[in-house]
Amino acid sequence: MLTIGAHMSIAGGLAKTAEHVVAMEADTMQIFSRNPRGSNYRAYEDAEIAAFQDIRTKHQFGPLLAHAPYTMNLASANEKTYEFANMVIREDIRRMDALGIENLVFHPGSHTGIGVEAGIRNIIKGLDQAVAEDQNIMVLLETMSGKGTEIGAAFEELKAIRDGVRCPEKIGICLDTCHIFAAGYDIVHDLDGVLEEFDCVLGLPLLRAVHLNDSMMPLGSHKDRHAAIGEGEIGLDALLRVITHSALRELPFYLETPFDEEGHKREIAMLRKELGISPPV
Repeated sequence: MLTIGAHMSIAGGLAKTAEHVVAMEADTMQIFSRNPRGSNYRAYEDAEIAAFQDIRTKHQFGPLLAHAPYTMNLASANEKTYEFANMVIREDIRRMDALGIENLVFHPGSHTGIGVEAGIRNIIKGLDQAVAEDQNIMVLLETMSGKGTEIGAAFEELKAIRDGVRCPEKIGICLDTCHIFAAGYDIVHDLDGVLEEFDCVLGLPLLRAVHLNDSMMPLGSHKDRHAAIGEGEIGLDALLRVITHSALRELPFYLETPFDEEGHKREIAMLRKELGISPPV
């Protein structure tokens, strides 16, 4: 059964966003845990949280995904930047866990010159001060394109992070189709091989979510440029194979394509039509 949604703005509040998900004929969603390019976050009133939970339960939403802000860099050697990242990941794990959101994803970070190994040590230290054994939410490392000094373009780097933390059972992976394609993993011509490599290095059971995006840039470009589904270098057929692959089809898929809600609604309808799947009731 296809579980698909899109990245949603929560400017109107949690409950209103959930209503928009229903109107889009989606059955899950991704939201930012706070201002994606800042530090502020909205504190939700109890009535709004209750309304959100009611809609989510009534319409049987699949697993929800919160995305940490882009300003957070847990790999940084800059003391101020690093302390901010530690505060954000610590606070947002607790806030999103309290809302019953199943997964929180973040970009592992950029080492900005100190080297991959030192950056990974910083990420591990940051996660250890934030992740708790008693939390329900899973923290997901996102596969990255490898631009600049970005960490996470290689499966081995994600493994090194997870292997090093105190609570590895609380750490999973979010696979971004645009990012891994740009990183050099050929999901167009060798999806089986890519997933076999993932399984060998990390283990397929660690996959908790998929960011479903086409790529404006070619294979191995190491450039993170999302394109609409079927309008990029990956193409519709390859992305349909991703959705229907036996190792992935039970996962939730989240669109991060360059559209507003109406555009995402059209994309979701198109994918359901291509796959012969009816929208949720």
